[in-house]
Amino acid sequence: MSQQKNHTAIAGSLLLVAFLWGGNNTGTKWLVATWPPIWTGGIRLFCAGLLLLAVLRFTSLLGEYRAVTPQQRWQLWLRGGLSLAVYMVTYNWALRLTAASHVALYIGASPVWNLLWEERPQRNWASARRYGAALLAMTGVVVLFWPAVQTGSASVLGELFGLASSILWANFSHQMRVLSADLSGAEVAAQTMWMSGILLLPFGLGEIAVRGLAINARLLGVQGFCIVFGSVIPYALWNNALGRWRTSRVVLFNNLIPLSTMAWAHYFLGEPVTSTFAAAMILIVAGVVLGQTNWPKVPETPESF
Repeated sequence: MSQQKNHTAIAGSLLLVAFLWGGNNTGTKWLVATWPPIWTGGIRLFCAGLLLLAVLRFTSLLGEYRAVTPQQRWQLWLRGGLSLAVYMVTYNWALRLTAASHVALYIGASPVWNLLWEERPQRNWASARRYGAALLAMTGVVVLFWPAVQTGSASVLGELFGLASSILWANFSHQMRVLSADLSGAEVAAQTMWMSGILLLPFGLGEIAVRGLAINARLLGVQGFCIVFGSVIPYALWNNALGRWRTSRVVLFNNLIPLSTMAWAHYFLGEPVTSTFAAAMILIVAGVVLGQTNWPKVPETPESF
């Protein structure tokens, strides 16, 4: 019974993560309409990284703190900080130019790109399943992208940034896996966040010099929400779940983030819920589930064909 309660608690924490990340996507969309995109991402990553590092350094909530070696630090800057910085710029510009729910859905397809990255086509059931999943997800991307082609260049550019952010998130996830071979997931996240923030802040200050920066309680409040409830707390819960469940089981909760984002954006930003989004989501989620779930082999299907 206690084990069942533990599984229920983990599932509940992952539902909360999906809810909070939906709010983070919506809050960022609102912020970048006023604040420069690079500054918005840079200062958030810097603050969130330092907060997460403080949790690691002064508590045991996320495991034991270990100082990184010079070689590890170099790899964290190159693989983690740089790749996260490039992703964040692309993601924030995507949110500035297109609907928050669209961006969340593009990023929801990222596990499929990781599958394609990890394995070339082979003549067996597992490979056919993975590439069938990729085809479903790509079809969903086309369904989501196509209306933008017919509506105007700004919308097309936003969708392109959204698709690029999906691919860049898949790359960052790959780099995180490499770095996590020697460090815990929480340590990698904390270090790469503040490093990425350091890389972005000079460009962000350049944006401020050109465009200025509006400051008021609402803007600071939303940014604070995104730092604490959109970065530090969700990551702590996500990391805890990864330590107790299989990765493939945890990442399936990513499929709820576009729905959460759509609900937040519809309620707070007035974004419409379109039939195009619904169709694209069905295709992309089906592709991710097909690719990530360990389905049993079809009866009487040979391992190679």
